[in-house]
Amino acid sequence: MKNVFEFAENCLHNSTVDELLMWTHEAWQYAESGQLNFASVNPVLSIAEVNFPNRPILLPPKDMPKRKFGSAEGIAAFFHAIAHVEFIAIYLAWDILYRFRDLPQVFYQDWLRIADEEAQHFELIRIHLKSFGLNYGDLPAHNGLWDHATDTADNLLARLAMVPRCMEARGLDVTPAIINKFRHHGDAASVVLLTRILNDEVGHVERGSYWFKYVCKLQNVEPEAKYRELIQQYYLGGMPKGPFNREMRIIAGFSNAELDWLENGTL
Repeated sequence: MKNVFEFAENCLHNSTVDELLMWTHEAWQYAESGQLNFASVNPVLSIAEVNFPNRPILLPPKDMPKRKFGSAEGIAAFFHAIAHVEFIAIYLAWDILYRFRDLPQVFYQDWLRIADEEAQHFELIRIHLKSFGLNYGDLPAHNGLWDHATDTADNLLARLAMVPRCMEARGLDVTPAIINKFRHHGDAASVVLLTRILNDEVGHVERGSYWFKYVCKLQNVEPEAKYRELIQQYYLGGMPKGPFNREMRIIAGFSNAELDWLENGTL
């Protein structure tokens, strides 16, 4: 029987882009058919050993080329950036599954499903990019999202707070307005693509909220206070900037108290 942690090790350390996609889908198919073993195997390798493709070239965020969203070039660059976010999201889902052991099997099933959905998103965007004459990797990208993974490689609560409940949750805030811009310009294909991603991401953030609260209970800490503490500790710049999509964030497991704190800095 195939083992989920062996799949994870291959995806994180030994894969090309196409192998990552193939193995991710294959692992989820095995899980769905009850043919995947979730027993912990092999030592966990350092996060520094995670291997990424040679392309795209990764630049610091401040060095990324500035392109206007309203131009064809700017829209192509926007979707290339989204493709990179979704590609790194596959790694993030595999890494949280791989790095943190001795949790209920459903934890691993949840993040494997999320990895599979992120792979689907990436594939859809890669197809969309071809309409602009681009392939993934043709433009530079930045790796700020992965930096949060390396910063939290030894702390599951911090990982859950910073990745699904901070960086991914930001997509719930900004994507509806972007969808409306494409709708205003009559770009139905982009609207359908971004709406699909947004709807799935609500569920991904919700799983982050669920497991954050679960681990807080295991560690006998109060979730809202712990969330505030971790954001202040790990978020560069002090606090995430709004506006925040309260409706979607509530569906995704945020409390009103957490949202009041994010909006106002007070309880």
